[in-house]
Amino acid sequence: MGLKHFFTLICILNLHLLHTFADDSTNTSTLETYIIHVDVNLGFFARFKDLESWYTSFLPTSISNGQRRIVYSYRNVFKGFAARLSADEVKAMESNPGFISAEPEWKLDMHTTHSPNFLGLNQNMGFWQGSNYGKGVIIGVLDTGIFPSHPSFSDEGMPPPPAKWKGKCEFNPTACNNKLIGARYFKFFDDSPFDDYGHGTHTASTAAGSFVAGANVFGNANGTASGIAPMAHIAIYKVCFFFCPESTILAAMDVAIEDGVDILSISLGGPSRDFYLDNFALGAFSAMKKGILVSCSAGNGGPFYFSTENEALWILTVGASTIDRKIRATALLGNNISVDGETLFQPSDFSSTLLPLVYAGSLNTSDPDIQYCTRASLNKTDLRGMIVVCEMGLGVGVSKGVAVKNAGGAGMILVYSQRYANMTFSEAHVLPAADVGYADGLKIKTYINSTATPMATILFKGTIIGDNRAPIVAAFSSRGPSSASPGILKPDIIGPGVNILAAWPVSVENNTNTNATFNIISGTSMSCPHLSGVAALLKSAHPDWSPAAIKSAIMTTADIVNLAQNPIEDERFVPAALFATGSGHVNPSRANDPGLIYDLKSEDYFPYLCGLNYTNLQVSIIMQKKVDCSVEAGISEAQLNYPSFAITFGPLQPITQTYTRTVTNVGEPVSSYVVEIVPPPGISVVVEPTTLDFTEANPILQYQVMFTRLDSTTNDTGYIQGYLKWNSGSKYSVRTPIAVILR
Repeated sequence: MGLKHFFTLICILNLHLLHTFADDSTNTSTLETYIIHVDVNLGFFARFKDLESWYTSFLPTSISNGQRRIVYSYRNVFKGFAARLSADEVKAMESNPGFISAEPEWKLDMHTTHSPNFLGLNQNMGFWQGSNYGKGVIIGVLDTGIFPSHPSFSDEGMPPPPAKWKGKCEFNPTACNNKLIGARYFKFFDDSPFDDYGHGTHTASTAAGSFVAGANVFGNANGTASGIAPMAHIAIYKVCFFFCPESTILAAMDVAIEDGVDILSISLGGPSRDFYLDNFALGAFSAMKKGILVSCSAGNGGPFYFSTENEALWILTVGASTIDRKIRATALLGNNISVDGETLFQPSDFSSTLLPLVYAGSLNTSDPDIQYCTRASLNKTDLRGMIVVCEMGLGVGVSKGVAVKNAGGAGMILVYSQRYANMTFSEAHVLPAADVGYADGLKIKTYINSTATPMATILFKGTIIGDNRAPIVAAFSSRGPSSASPGILKPDIIGPGVNILAAWPVSVENNTNTNATFNIISGTSMSCPHLSGVAALLKSAHPDWSPAAIKSAIMTTADIVNLAQNPIEDERFVPAALFATGSGHVNPSRANDPGLIYDLKSEDYFPYLCGLNYTNLQVSIIMQKKVDCSVEAGISEAQLNYPSFAITFGPLQPITQTYTRTVTNVGEPVSSYVVEIVPPPGISVVVEPTTLDFTEANPILQYQVMFTRLDSTTNDTGYIQGYLKWNSGSKYSVRTPIAVILR
């Protein structure tokens, strides 16, 4: 399938349900893929020779060929299977001993040269060198496949995979190597792990691509490209075709756990659900129990609150931010006002002579769509020699440029919607163009309305590095609070996800003479593999750290200021809320030596899950074992040993809330930490003790935090924030953010 230019915009893909195939006489139009959970603890499995036989026994006897109705059998993510069934067949299955539940599967969405340097990772020095660039770590990527012959997946200088590796290469065997050690696909709709879309190639190379000199797009962002963990191994699991079926994602997670991956990087997601209903969260929990860190995109639903996806607390949930690089295009207006924007297409021969400037919305006031420069609206419009101002919406930016060009337009200024505020992307336009922010678009339209002969041109300035406002939280990056568990701060962290250059299967410049093809795209899909790569570096440097320890190290050492040393801002250029940034912006070098960590074992989640008022059965579905919440009292969400606080005060909550945290010293064995508190406005925060003294014999200590809502906030609603830090001299500063929801 050919790749379209529109994939250069954000990877927010609207994917549509297609029917998969069934293999018996039942009318296929009545069949859906269901995810079926079964209870292995009841002992019925012992009657059968293997899991597959047991799973088949759940299907109604009316199905003549049960094995062919089963799409996937699961062993590791949980006990259960996916099958093509009618609603009546599911109903008949419910009386089987060991049956727990059956739900229709969900269809999930697919949510560089400079970004390693922006993160402080430099060749032959510092943490990058000290971590051996992720050597020996295996990153499993669930996505659209991979373009194996791209030089980003060269294995020059790579050692063989670790002995534990059990995966397969389902390409022609010569396509895999010591970099790309595994490539799997899942049968429906495809017959190869090859990437027809680009998304998987881009995310895999971002996480662990090899060094490639001279990487650029249209000559821009030129430099040496690499993934964050360039010596880590990659295993690709192709789970997306026209959409990303939940059953296939689970099958890939099931296989990846067995194959022996260390990190799972998953730039996919769907709407929030209770964790016992969220099969993706269930698979991630099973992976975590096996020591696998699961890194996921937070979603592209921002800037709206409660839009976070992949919010289970055993997942590293990653939001997106900008880097300090712009591919600059400046709109120069006839009144001598200039407005900076961006574009990936930078023609060298575009005249600086002012041209007629027209707002598309004024061309035909009876057509409400013409402001968006749709092909249908501009089909019979003569725009020869003009620069056309178009609004974002009703299609992607590149298609608007095609419509303007076909109508004879000389150039385009694309004005972003109010949702995106000051944010812009670098798109591979087909004509001279500048993407500008909402406020700058208002300036341009005001100028047009102020004169009978508006004029403009576009000045192309190429790659500009040094935006000291970076990192800025991307407008599209999903925000918390978490819907499934508001007492856990999500997202956990932000990382580079805007205008990220990485490998691509084809040339967006139509250059057929090289495999070294790259593209610049945006989304939390891009920020997730950055954090997957950072996790691989930490796993290589600290192989004994648990997934929770790695998460803690990343979160407690995050940056909360931008390059200008001001608080990190959001797309409006105002200080960003914790529900946008999580703990802050990833700082890999500091994460390597965090001083203290907040660790968690899988059994520590048991009282937390009981505290969510889940039933024993619901908790057992998550933990994959029989449980009894009456044996151990449930705890509130904020009591879990998580490296952040999300507290709610309202009519149903006590005015004073006290929680405990346990920290493990992984820094200097004999050391002392003193607490520093910046309380949320109107909230008293008291920590006891105020000093933690660690010795070699006593590396684990506890502290208590008492939060009290003061009278000054009793009539307030909304969100406020603060933090506490444990400081040890000038070397360690272990920061825990405090988000407060007032009701």
